[in-house]
Amino acid sequence: MPGAMNRPVGRRAVVLAATAGVVGTALARPAHAAGFGYTDDGSDYVVDTGAQLVFKVSKSTGDLTSLVYRGTEYQGYGGQNSHIESGLGASTVSIRQSGSTILISVRHGTLKHYYAARSGENNVYLWTNKADASVSATRYIVRVKKGAFLNDEPDSYTYAPTTIEASDVFRKSDGQTHSKHYSRRRVMDYDHIGWSAGGVGLWMVRSNHEKASGGPFYRSLLRHQSADGGGLYEILYYGQNQTEAQRFGLQGPYVIAFTDGGAPSSALFPGTLTTPWADSLGIAGYVPASGRGRVAGVGISGRNTAYPYTVGLANAAAQYWGPARASDGFFSVSGVLPGTYTLTVFKGELAVYSTSVSVSAGGTTTLNTIAIPSSNDPSNAGAIWRIGDWNGTPAGFKNADLMTYAHPSDARAASWTGNVVVGSGETAAFPCYLWKDVNSGILVYFKLTAAQAAAAHTLRIGVTTAYANGRPQVTVNDTWTSAIPAPPTQPDTRSLTNGSYRGNNHTFTYSVPASAWRADTSQYNVLRIDVVSGSGASGFLSAGTAIDAIDLLA
Repeated sequence: MPGAMNRPVGRRAVVLAATAGVVGTALARPAHAAGFGYTDDGSDYVVDTGAQLVFKVSKSTGDLTSLVYRGTEYQGYGGQNSHIESGLGASTVSIRQSGSTILISVRHGTLKHYYAARSGENNVYLWTNKADASVSATRYIVRVKKGAFLNDEPDSYTYAPTTIEASDVFRKSDGQTHSKHYSRRRVMDYDHIGWSAGGVGLWMVRSNHEKASGGPFYRSLLRHQSADGGGLYEILYYGQNQTEAQRFGLQGPYVIAFTDGGAPSSALFPGTLTTPWADSLGIAGYVPASGRGRVAGVGISGRNTAYPYTVGLANAAAQYWGPARASDGFFSVSGVLPGTYTLTVFKGELAVYSTSVSVSAGGTTTLNTIAIPSSNDPSNAGAIWRIGDWNGTPAGFKNADLMTYAHPSDARAASWTGNVVVGSGETAAFPCYLWKDVNSGILVYFKLTAAQAAAAHTLRIGVTTAYANGRPQVTVNDTWTSAIPAPPTQPDTRSLTNGSYRGNNHTFTYSVPASAWRADTSQYNVLRIDVVSGSGASGFLSAGTAIDAIDLLA
């Protein structure tokens, strides 16, 4: 990450790099490997890392026009280069060498982009500084030649399938669905993405995403593969199902890394990578380790130990996160730009605590044990029955896992319809998503004791996102119907069909009067949940919502 902590590379780090199967990611190297340097061929700057990688950058556009590793060209499909967005066009491009580093600088309007090579390494380090919205820049894409790394993962569509939604979701003849959106991973779940074949690995190692948006649980496209070639992405800002405003400033480094087929060295991963060699390169917006701080907490009490906890920091300028230790909740988030942040503690993906913290350059903000109030976790409320649990995700509901890497119409999906009986595996039977056109009107059957039926109760429905303002209206025993709730703030793009349930967690509450319940305790009460909205299209693009938990409070 930019200005990651400056600490010397020791023998252990070198051993780790070697055992990771990395070619050319030597952390202990000569001042200049044989052949290290650059030339100008008239149209491109040609950089030889002195290892096994030679790459070219256009002098007129800043596009990456060639990636030759071990004598084989990997860059390019469809006559296109690798570049910011779909190519910046005319740009000012310059190059200079500083000892063991070569830096290529690209300027296009207010946007500045950088490529760096280190002597003896098979890596290309990249930074992108998007200063404002005047220049479109939401991604960097490495375009890889067809046939280099064929596969049939969920984010691949190699076998000429049928388009079923927009121009980016496909169905194969076996009924399985594929899309570049189906990465399965949240940002916090991966350090690198790429392919390996024939003793060569090509990877995109992500940055720390401090200038991206959406937080640790955000999902976006990372990679695609088709008959035409493949693409590896570093997402600078992704508008699909986005929960935050765009942040501006320097993002990086992110790294294009070649290996002998193994994973890239963990020394390149966000949170591990150190770049003291970049401190004096003059990269716009770069903040070295000495200009950053750390937030640490001695522990978190009041946790439900069945769940992982994550601590996030966010303000309008930057975002960071880190895990809380399972044993006691200790956490440490380093490399943080100075400023005041909202610190949020997440149970699973559900925010259960927040406070404000300030970070100073070179300092550590130490927090005493954070005590999560019992009332902050909705799981602590006494319930007559509960479907699912309050963790900010649809985990455990029908089709929930599949929906992070498949379309709802996928042949592997269980039926989206079907009613539910409390006490008979209700969570696994209840669909993770509800749509106005698909399964609105689902019925939940449950019994009450005489004492329970004699009292009013609060019904809660937690959701994680919604499409086209879809929200639940409930009816009990066909005798009482709730008002139509106001739609909460949610992203206004596709979500449920492109692999993401992540939006803004929201809880709908309904005060059900005692007169709505059946007096005969031998009879089932029937709860009907309808999805209501005046927006949306049809089918799986009709108004819908993703379920976190449903319960009837005692």
